[in-house]
Amino acid sequence: MKEKVKERVNWPITILLILGLITVAFPLYMTVVIAFKQPSEMTNSISGILSLPKTWSLSNFAEAMRVTDFWHSLLNSIIVTVVTVVISILIHSMIGYAVGRNKAKNKFYNFVYLYIVSGMFVPFAILMMPLVKQTAQMGIDNIVGVILCYVVFYMPMNVLLYSGYLVNIPIALEEAARVDGATTFKTYFSIIFPIMKPMHATVAVLTALGTWNDVMTPLVIMSGSGMNTLPLAQMTFQTQFGTNYNLAFASYLLALLPILIFYIVCQKQILNGVVNGAVK
Repeated sequence: MKEKVKERVNWPITILLILGLITVAFPLYMTVVIAFKQPSEMTNSISGILSLPKTWSLSNFAEAMRVTDFWHSLLNSIIVTVVTVVISILIHSMIGYAVGRNKAKNKFYNFVYLYIVSGMFVPFAILMMPLVKQTAQMGIDNIVGVILCYVVFYMPMNVLLYSGYLVNIPIALEEAARVDGATTFKTYFSIIFPIMKPMHATVAVLTALGTWNDVMTPLVIMSGSGMNTLPLAQMTFQTQFGTNYNLAFASYLLALLPILIFYIVCQKQILNGVVNGAVK
């Protein structure tokens, strides 16, 4: 009889995974517990903060929705996120296709690729004040300006992913389409665009996460316009006199649900897209 191979536990990796789980689960636990507590249950002691609520009530959530004008702010966030993701997938995938197929044999496209990707190294703090001035002068210091800024901000990362993913797509498919008389646009939208579905999902999730959670861009561009996204509306809970943690954490959980559902729907495509897009 064959002897059973004794499985060995890789304790260093196991311990790291446990620590990683605790690091993620502990803040989430605190968020949920504090969101359901009443202000009177909050104390300065560790046990008072970590203990479960005496009564599980949704009153904090109802009040948070009222204070932040939740449905209106949610609609603004959805519009900004959805429009940004759609435009990014269309434009960034075409740019990635153009530079990805030509950068190896054409110095101009290689320069364009390096120029676009170098945008990842420019911090937002440098661009903030010029953007405020420019959007105001152009009359787009509103939701349209925010969307355009997001499309530009996420272009370097998305072009990098798309151009890397193209390495896994045989160029013979395009050559066969051209032999049949297809134009470049028809070849791209009929053959290449559908094949890049995993990368579309990856780009959609990464762009949506960054757009949904961002507060600085809407703050500096839409300030004074009377329109709020969810992260911007949640700043209501933070004043110079303190922070209402119960309402703030309840509002954070409400804002988490839509993007969490979106991530769960697209998660099957994400890993494949990231791995393939990382190929140089």
